[in-house]
Amino acid sequence: MVINEFPQVVTIAGNDSDGSAGGPADLHTFFTRNTYGMMILTAAVAGNSHGITAAHQMPTEFIDAQFKAIADDFAIRAAKTGMLGTVEVIENVVANLKVVDFGYLVVDPVISTKHGNTLLEPDAVTTMKDKLLPLADVITPNFYEAQILADMTIGSSADQIEAAHRLQGLGVKNVVIKGPHDNFGAEALVRDFVLLEDGESFWLEAPYIATDRINGTGDTFAAVIVSELALGKTVKQAIETAKFATHRAIAKEIAVGHQYGPINHWQLLTDME
Repeated sequence: MVINEFPQVVTIAGNDSDGSAGGPADLHTFFTRNTYGMMILTAAVAGNSHGITAAHQMPTEFIDAQFKAIADDFAIRAAKTGMLGTVEVIENVVANLKVVDFGYLVVDPVISTKHGNTLLEPDAVTTMKDKLLPLADVITPNFYEAQILADMTIGSSADQIEAAHRLQGLGVKNVVIKGPHDNFGAEALVRDFVLLEDGESFWLEAPYIATDRINGTGDTFAAVIVSELALGKTVKQAIETAKFATHRAIAKEIAVGHQYGPINHWQLLTDME
């Protein structure tokens, strides 16, 4: 047996106590996509399908220890970031990423929840843009996060394209700008714009699904990309797979929780069988 031959990935994120989002959603995804997932805990969140009631940031010394423990023993092929929360945590994670070799980096810029809870301090947005984004191979902001990071209002497909170029201008190699659920009032599609490092661009679209079972959607999308990259797929292939695998997980909903429940990660197994 060759040690560390099996594809290994890691999420650098917070833990949601209800298992629907953050690190738990990433770990669910890694498992279903045939990669071995690990986690570097940055925060712990107390919450359920109704909302978040408390949150606690991990000390940076503990984050350092987790980075070292994983880097000393495992062969990480790809990593993703999720909830980082503060300037201090972002700077700490950036410093560690510059030391370890974790392969590809996918940044899911977690800024707020669907309940409206803020998960990133306002002054930390600038730190994320200046220090973390230049390290990213792929960034996957949702419609609202993209507007904050690109410092513009996105009111049309043309604006999505402009936002992608702005983020690429910050140093990100490959950008996915997710569209609004109503496709700017045109039709019930969700259209995501993808801008690759080599200049190629394209749209990915899927029908909008009216459901409250959407917790962990962004985490899952980014985590599928991480797994696909670890399995040797190209960035384009990884993004395309993430779009349609995540759509399946939303479409085949499960009734867990009373309000914003989790998506169905078992559906991610569909094309892995």
